[in-house]
Amino acid sequence: MQPIPRYNVLGTGISAVNLATARATILDELAAGRSGYVSTADVRAVNLAVDDPVFRSDLNRSLLTTPDGMPLVWLGRLLGHRSVDRVYGPDLMLDLCAATMGTKQTHFFVGGAPGVAETLSLRLQERFPGLRIVGTVSPPFRSLTAEEESALVTQITNARPDILWVGLSLPERERFMVRLQPALGATIMIGVGAAFDLLSGQVRQAPRWIQRSGFEWLFRLCLEPRRLAPRYFRHLPLFCFRVFAQLTRLRRYD
Repeated sequence: MQPIPRYNVLGTGISAVNLATARATILDELAAGRSGYVSTADVRAVNLAVDDPVFRSDLNRSLLTTPDGMPLVWLGRLLGHRSVDRVYGPDLMLDLCAATMGTKQTHFFVGGAPGVAETLSLRLQERFPGLRIVGTVSPPFRSLTAEEESALVTQITNARPDILWVGLSLPERERFMVRLQPALGATIMIGVGAAFDLLSGQVRQAPRWIQRSGFEWLFRLCLEPRRLAPRYFRHLPLFCFRVFAQLTRLRRYD
């Protein structure tokens, strides 16, 4: 299949995809027995990548780095990719679960607070009868020791999942997927951010019209002001300033 084109947002290559093309690409890679990882990138991810060359490299070496945020969608369309649309982590998870329901393809979930991955697994199996889930793990919210990571890798490799869903924080999520890729063979890893909390019911999802408006950040800020205010008030203005500099060629982001 033809490589998916990318467009440059502050030095990060965002894949020019929508939900249908992202799903098709992932299913094609699974059918061909190839491995790889998919990152769902938002404004914060792109901002972090500007200051972290390793993280930027991880995003740029992925099978797909999807636009998981309307500002990235609008930029893609502005740069000539008319078919680009948001590939929201929870939507991608639901779409691929529906596509693999009743097949031999299996899923494994890594991430979330204690009990969240298990709740997510139960909810998805209720929603998609016949969905095959072969394991869940909720690692501690810190860097894993060498022994802990080795045990986790062994658990995952023994389960041999076709799709490994990773709900860790940035940028550790991408580094975790990069480290695991050589050991996992024909597995597609997908980093999905807050999808674990949203689809398990731990956090309320914004209505679809708010998601499409670009103001989901404001909805989530109202729900979790203490946790999210420092993140949003730092990253949104900085992202806008940097994009303005890129579009006006005041600064070049390779």
